[in-house]
Amino acid sequence: MNKIIWITGAGSGIGKALAMAYNENGNTIILSGRKKAQLEDVAGVLSNAYILPLDVVDEQAIAAAVAEVEAKFGKVDILINNAGVSQRALVTETSNEVGRQLMEVNFFGSIHLTKAVLPLMLKSGTGNIVGMSSVAGKFGFPLRSYYAASKHALHGFYEALGLELKDTDIHTSVVCPGRIKTNISKNALKGDGAAHAEMDPGQAKGVDVDVCAAKIKRGITRNKAEIYVGGMEILMIYFKRYTPWLFRFIAKRINPK
Repeated sequence: MNKIIWITGAGSGIGKALAMAYNENGNTIILSGRKKAQLEDVAGVLSNAYILPLDVVDEQAIAAAVAEVEAKFGKVDILINNAGVSQRALVTETSNEVGRQLMEVNFFGSIHLTKAVLPLMLKSGTGNIVGMSSVAGKFGFPLRSYYAASKHALHGFYEALGLELKDTDIHTSVVCPGRIKTNISKNALKGDGAAHAEMDPGQAKGVDVDVCAAKIKRGITRNKAEIYVGGMEILMIYFKRYTPWLFRFIAKRINPK
């Protein structure tokens, strides 16, 4: 059965790979992001795409976008809140303005779009809402203080929302990617807001983005509350949970890049 799937941050990286992964069975993929040219490139290789440029920090733009989707399609079956930005700066180097920017994009952007789409899902009685977190949403890590905080916040919000929706057929999932081979480190913000503009060595050796997208898609299909994708770094989630002392021992010795 064809579905309406809305993906933010769809112009590159995991968002683009997810669009490709869902390009089947007559699905309509709504592609959102700030760069229209990137969205057009992705749409060009999809069977049925709808381009909807959107800056998730703009609440009025979110309201207008949801109204457009409702008028055009009447529903959203899967919402994937993938838009986000990372950080590569010490706490002492990061301005408050940049910290707020990270929270606005990664946390408020995700939940504001979720809240705007939720009435459509409640009306149709079914749906999947996905928040894109990170392994840094499960534990803190150097050079990623505000990024980790924004991703930690997503877990609290989506867990609460999922429990509120327990008597419905609407499911929430939080995805925690580790090192995936994308440009996330290049686009990460330094303390002054400038782009990091460097590929982290660990990122360059990360999991292939198409493999990542396939695992995320499988987790969404299974309505998993949390979806972990990555390499050995995923073990740190379990170390933090079951042996915090071991987590701290290892974390202090890992190169943050």
